[in-house]
Amino acid sequence: MAITGVHNIGKVLELKLEAVGIMSLEDLIELGTEEAFLRLLANNKNSSRSVMFSLEGAITGVRWHILDEKRKKELDEFYKSVIDTRR
Repeated sequence: MAITGVHNIGKVLELKLEAVGIMSLEDLIELGTEEAFLRLLANNKNSSRSVMFSLEGAITGVRWHILDEKRKKELDEFYKSVIDTRR
């Protein structure tokens, strides 16, 4: 399945994903949220926490606003650890 039309993935994010070799929802699922985010961040230093939440929502099939709070906390901690190591 292509990325187009997947929850949370608009045209701009779709292009960013394609630029790092993520061409389908299956690719995204196989990589997982954290690895996909790291690829995006390596290619675009302005990748944000909301982008990471969008990836997780795409993988789980829900809008990122209603992600499980426990998972959001895990992702938030991951994001902070990645950003802290880049400073």
